[in-house]
Amino acid sequence: MRHHSLPSTAKRIGILALPYVQLLDIAGPMDVFTEANTQAKRILYELHVISTSSAPLHSSSGLIFHPTTTISSPLDVPFDTLLIAGAPHLNPKHLSPDLLKWVGQHAPRCRRFGSICTGALVLAAAGLLTQRRVTTHWAVAEQLSQQFPSIQVEADSLFICDGPVCTAAGVTAGLDLAIALVDHDFGRDLARKVSNQLVMFFRRPGGQLQFSHRGIANPMGRSILRTVQRRVLSKPHLPSDTRALAELAGLSPRHFARLFHKEIGLSPALWVERVRMDTACRTLEEGLPPKQVAAMVGFKDVDTFRRAFQRQFKTTPAEYRRRHAAQPPTETD
Repeated sequence: MRHHSLPSTAKRIGILALPYVQLLDIAGPMDVFTEANTQAKRILYELHVISTSSAPLHSSSGLIFHPTTTISSPLDVPFDTLLIAGAPHLNPKHLSPDLLKWVGQHAPRCRRFGSICTGALVLAAAGLLTQRRVTTHWAVAEQLSQQFPSIQVEADSLFICDGPVCTAAGVTAGLDLAIALVDHDFGRDLARKVSNQLVMFFRRPGGQLQFSHRGIANPMGRSILRTVQRRVLSKPHLPSDTRALAELAGLSPRHFARLFHKEIGLSPALWVERVRMDTACRTLEEGLPPKQVAAMVGFKDVDTFRRAFQRQFKTTPAEYRRRHAAQPPTETD
C-alpha cells in the first residue's frame, strides 16, 4: 500500500461500541492511534467512540464509560476510518434496524471501514461484506460463514485488508490491525516507534495466523460421524485417511466424504489435519519436544511434521513451543 504524506488535518477515527462491548477492542486501537499522536508530536488521529445512545456504556468486563457521540448525532464530516468493536454473545439477528441503517449509510462514506472481533457480524448484517475476504474471532468464524455464505471468511488470519475493508480477528489482534493502519497512513518508522513504546510486536512471529484452538474438538453430526471423530480425537496418531475413516464408519469412501462434508462443513482430510495441528499446538504448549509431538499426532518423522506445521502456522514447532510453553524448554530441539 502507498504511504500518504502527513496531512494538515487529523484523520477522524470512529469506533462503534455496542452494549457489553469487549473493552480491549476499543482501548487497544485507541492506544495505538493515541501513541502515534504522541510519537509524531502532533494530532494525526482524532478519536471518537460512538454508541447507540448517550447513556453510560457497559463493557463486558464491567467497566462503565461514556461514548463521545451517538448514531443519532449529526455527522457533518464523515469519518476517515470507521471500526466496529466486538462484543461477546453478539447476535446479528438482534441488531436494531436503526443501527444497521446507520452503519450501512456511514461506513461506505469512509476512506476505509472494518471491524474487530465479532464486529464483523455487524458489518455482515449491514450488507457490507459481500464477496469480501474477512476475518473474525475463530470462535464465531463458522457462524459468520454459515449465516453469510457470500463472505469469504479466513479464520486463521490476525487481520485482513481487502480494499477499503479491514477486519481483525479479535481482542489483541485489534492492536495488530491498528499498527498496520498507522504504517499505511504515516510510514513504517512511526509504526515501529508506536509498537516499541507499547511493547508489542510490529509484526508477530508466525505471520498472520491466529495461534488459537478452533473449537473443532467437539464431535458433531450424526452418531456414526461422531464415533469416527472421537476415534481421531483420542488417537490422532493412527491412520486417518478418508478410506480408513470410511471403513470405520462402514461406508464407501465417496459416500463418507460427501456425508462428512455436508454435516461437518470440512472434508475429512482437512478436519483430521486441523485436529492434528490443534493437538500439536496444545502438546507443544505443555513443553514436549517436536520429535515426540510429531509421533503423537501421526507424522512419520519430525521433518514432515515441521514442514506441515510451518505451512499451517508460518513458524516452526520449536519456535511455537519457545513462545507458548508454560515452562521454557531445556533440551536442544
